[in-house]
Order: sequence, then structure tokens, then C-alpha cells
Amino acid sequence: MAPGATGIVVALASEARALTTHTVRPERLTPLSAGAALYLSGMGPDAAQRAAHRLADAGAKALAVFGVAGALDARLRNGSLFCPDHVLDGRGHDYAASPSWRTSLQQRLATMPRPLYMSGSLLTVHEPLLTTSAKTAAHRQHEALAVDMESAAVAAVANERNLPFVVLRAIVDEVGDTIPTALNHSVDAWGRPRALGLIAALCRHPALLAELPRLYSRMQRATLALRAAAKATGPALGWSSS
Repeated sequence: MAPGATGIVVALASEARALTTHTVRPERLTPLSAGAALYLSGMGPDAAQRAAHRLADAGAKALAVFGVAGALDARLRNGSLFCPDHVLDGRGHDYAASPSWRTSLQQRLATMPRPLYMSGSLLTVHEPLLTTSAKTAAHRQHEALAVDMESAAVAAVANERNLPFVVLRAIVDEVGDTIPTALNHSVDAWGRPRALGLIAALCRHPALLAELPRLYSRMQRATLALRAAAKATGPALGWSSS
């Protein structure tokens, strides 16, 4: 990595494809232009923590999390962009994102024709919140606007290493959306469908077939938002070490 470069943690293969057209291998550092690099970690705090340490060890001077998140607040709709000012881990730790970096992102994203939320907190959890009741309870307890499974782990590494960090997420599932557990279990750690698992789930629960177009549409809209955001902010996601 180039001196002063951004290290970007992404959990899902589809998120990585929003940043680069090159082949991205799981748990490997993938160079981007402008000296930046991404790391496809897989889902969850432990995987994200490992990715953040490896990017920092490789020379990253700033850490970012990029990808999709679930809404906990009804104002955040599918395809909205969220750049939180704070990240919570649910155990009392509260990490503040870099104000100057967030300002740079806001300036670059201001002209995009889609909703952009620049205030409020993001909650990181260890297990996905699949139901409206689970999301509502998390919102009531933590007052966060959205939820993911990686950002607080990356924020903790950035805090430990004295590096600036930022999070840029596109909302995929809204508060009122329920994600069937059987379908959630039919993807691997990087969000790729397990063909046999998906077929088995559909055979056991044929009604799930009707859910696939809605879920696909939600993910497509969020991915388009990520691609537009990546184009607007550049490979370093708006970070400048100067």
C-alpha cells in the first residue's frame, strides 16, 4: 500500500464489486488505485477485526468500512446512504468517526440524487437482526439509526492504532422488512449463495420463493447506491492524508 493510503474493509463479495472490477479473493488484500486497498473479510466482528489489523499492518493510515446495513429507523429507506458520526458495539463502547473525513465524504456525495444521512449512530451486532421486532428493540435500546456486523470492530482497531476511520453504508433492508431465517442461512460468510443450501431451503419452505424477487431488488438498489458512492468519492473514499 502507498504511504497514507486508505484500508477498506468489506464483508460481502457484492460490496467489493462496487469498488473494483478486479477479482477479489476472500481474506486477501486487494490493491485499488490511488494506493488504497480493500480486504474482503466475511461477515462478523471477528472477521472484520482481523481485516482491519492486516490492513494496518500493510501500511494503511486510515480505515474505512464500506457496504450495506439494515435500517433501525423508518426514515432510512432502501438505497439511502448513511455515514454515521458514531459507531456503537452494544457493550458500552462508543467510537467517533473522523469529522474531517466525514466532511470530505459529505461534500463529494452531496450531488448524488439519493438520500444521504450524515448524523446518528450505527450499531454493530454479532448476529443479524432479521425481524421487525428485533430491529425495533435494538433501536429503542441503543437509539441507533442502522445496524451492521463489522463497523465497531474496525473502529476499535482504528482507536487502538490511532488511525482515523469512517463508515459508509447503503441501506438494504428497511425496518419493516423480515428476512427469512432459512434464506439467511443459505449464503456463506461472504454473502455468496450456497446452491445446495438454497435449494434445500426452498424445498422445505416453498413459500420462500416468493421472497426472492423482493430481497434481490433490495440488494440491487443498495449495490447501485454503493457503486455511485464509490464513483463519487474515489478509491480512497474521500480520505486525504495531507
